Order: sequence, then C-alpha cells, then structure tokens
Amino acid sequence: MEPEISVLKNGLRIVSMNYPQFETVSLGIWVNTGSAYEQAGNNGISHFLEHMVFKGTKSRSAVAISEDIENVGGQTNAYTSREFTSFYAKMLKNDLELAVDVLCELVTSPQFPEDELVKEREVVVQEIKQTYDDPSDIVFDYMQAKAFDNQAMGRPILGTAELVRSYGAKELRDYMKTNYAAENMIFCAVGNVNHTQLVKLVESRMSEIQAKTSFVADKQQYTGGYFAEKRDTEQAQVILGFDGFSYFNDERYYAAMLMSTVLGGGMSSRLFQEVREKRGLVYSIYSFPTFYTGAGFTGISAATDNEQINQMLPVMIDEIKKMAETKVSDIELQRAKAQVKSAILMSLESSSAVSEKLARQLLLFKRSIPIKETIDKIEAVSAEDIRSVAEVIFSTRPTYALVGNIDGHIDYDNICRMLKAK
Repeated sequence: MEPEISVLKNGLRIVSMNYPQFETVSLGIWVNTGSAYEQAGNNGISHFLEHMVFKGTKSRSAVAISEDIENVGGQTNAYTSREFTSFYAKMLKNDLELAVDVLCELVTSPQFPEDELVKEREVVVQEIKQTYDDPSDIVFDYMQAKAFDNQAMGRPILGTAELVRSYGAKELRDYMKTNYAAENMIFCAVGNVNHTQLVKLVESRMSEIQAKTSFVADKQQYTGGYFAEKRDTEQAQVILGFDGFSYFNDERYYAAMLMSTVLGGGMSSRLFQEVREKRGLVYSIYSFPTFYTGAGFTGISAATDNEQINQMLPVMIDEIKKMAETKVSDIELQRAKAQVKSAILMSLESSSAVSEKLARQLLLFKRSIPIKETIDKIEAVSAEDIRSVAEVIFSTRPTYALVGNIDGHIDYDNICRMLKAK
C-alpha cells in the first residue's frame, strides 16, 4: 500500500494512507522545528509555543479545544523534540473534519491570551524543575550539552525558567513567522480516510499559511566532553557517548543502528549479558543511536550504585573496544537484523506510528521510503560494515556524563586512556 501525497500552492504537503478496515484515523501536523532551530536567547520557545497554542484559538477557548475532541471520544496531544514539533489526534473516522479543524486552528490562529501566558509560563517552569529533580532524566540534558557544546543542538528542549518567563505573545508570533512556514510542515493522516476529502479540508484551512521560512539552522557538530554532578541518591546515572551519523549518511545509518543493537539493544545484547547477567552490576543498561539532520550521537546508558561504577565502566569499555576490533558473529548479525526489521514491521500495525513515520520521511527526505527499500538496506549490512562503523564511532572523543552518588568515579582522562589502550 502506497501513501497518497498532494502539495498545496503554498508548498504544504498533505499525505495520507487509507486503511478501510479501520474505524479510526490518526492525523497530525508535523513541523520541522524544535530546540535545535532556536537561538541562545529564545531557547525553549518551540516547546512553550507547543503548550500555548492549546490555550485558545480564534474560535475555541482552551477548554473548548479539549472538550470538542473528547466529547466525541477523540484524543489529542503534542510534543517538541530537537528538530520536530507535532500536534496530533486520533479520532473515529466520522469525526475527521472536527479533528482537522482543531489541529489547523492550533497552528493558524492561536491567540496567546495574557492570562493564559502567565499561567502556562509557570506550568512549564514546573516541568523544568521536575526534569531537573529526576537524575535519570536530567543526565540526558547534561549529556547533550557536552556532546554538542555551545550549539543549539546542545541546549535543553524545555529551555530555562528565566527564558520561559520572558516569552510573551510577541515572541511567540515572531517565532511562528520565521519557523512555521508551509515548506516546513506536513499534514498526515492514516486510517479510514479519503485522501481527496482530506486535501479539501486542509486546503480550506491552511492555504494562507506563508510559503517560505526565513530561519537558518545552527551548525550541528559533535564535540564530546565531561559533566559530573554529585547528588544524595542511591544510584549514579551514567552515560558514555560518542559521535554518530546523520539521517543522510545512508551508507552508515543502517550499520550504526545494527551495531547499537548488537552492543546494547536487548537482553541478548553484549552489554546486557556481560554487565548485568554475568556480573550483576546493573539493573538496566542499553545503547542508543541518535540521528539528526546534520550530526548524530551514539550513547550507552546505565545506572548503578557508587560501589560498582568503577567495576562497570571497564567492562563497558571492553565491550566497546571489541565492537571496533572484531567482526560480530553470524548469529549476532542475523539476530540484530531480525530485531530491527521486526520493530519496523510491528510499527506498521499502529496508525499513529505510521503517520509519524510518513511525516518525518517527507520532512527529512522529501519522499516516502518504501518498506522494502528499508528492509533491503538492513539486509545488505555485513559484519564488516558493523565493525567498520564501530571503529569510526568509538575512535571519537567521548562524552561522559554522571549524576548521583558518584564519589570516586573514574575521571574523564582515565576514561579516554582506557578507550585508547590496546
């Protein structure tokens, strides 16, 4: 089944995939903007804007936005990441027009009333404080800041309390003018949906959106670095990371994904078996590849108590070095391919996941990528390809971030020496 794609005169792309057997439709608006597209002086504004559009439009109050969707049993929400902002809903098929109307109003006619601005600033400040209070959460912000030092990509998605409290209606409208352009947006619907009907509904509501964006994105360049924050906790949260690849490094994208799966992608992975199962040093340990438009990051996350940090890290580093020095076995290669392929294929059973995938592909690659093409590229990865990308990744300057009970932990210089030692 292939998606249908239409383009409005202003460049807004509308994509849908019809599943006539469904009783529902998952739909949304995806915008190619987020914290990586902000300046230092307006960090966090993408996320704050995502909150504020729900606080009233030209024809709906904040309460009406929620009630109109929930009165018919629908669901709506939004999220902000470093490179994407999404406003989405899931509705019964007969309520498609209502969902389109609400979603389109969120991005075309938010009102930003002053009383709501005052309240929502403090709501987001509480969200910032909640993130800071959770070591397993804030360690990822510290990691990102060191991995992409002094760049938009390294700043927190939520921003700072001081900055959030400075944003008013003018700042939000100015940001929408520079970043919320038709060329930067996708309207996507998956489920029991008629494409022609969808295009008419969206065109009548979004044809006047400005066509072009005037924003120029900041650089994305991995740097690496070190951050440690002692807290009175039972455990230490530890991330050891390295450079990675962008979405567009096609030759290495799939190999990097499979390499991470072999290293720490499940209970059968090398890290899980060596660090947890054989030595009992952690409850959870995993690796994660992160891809961006201009850069990437490859990380390993673990949590353990103070007495075991320095037992865990040498084992972790030993497994990292093995990935770069020797080929993975045929069994490991086939298992990793099966894991990645099954995750992709299982996601096709969720209309929400399919709509997310389609929207992101159109924003990133300007096309929908057939599943067969993806599977073929996964199958084409060899054991040597995995070793080769591991060698490249793990030869880069590490990012080392720790939060919690970290007294006496191995310092950054020693981590660097251990990684280089033969």
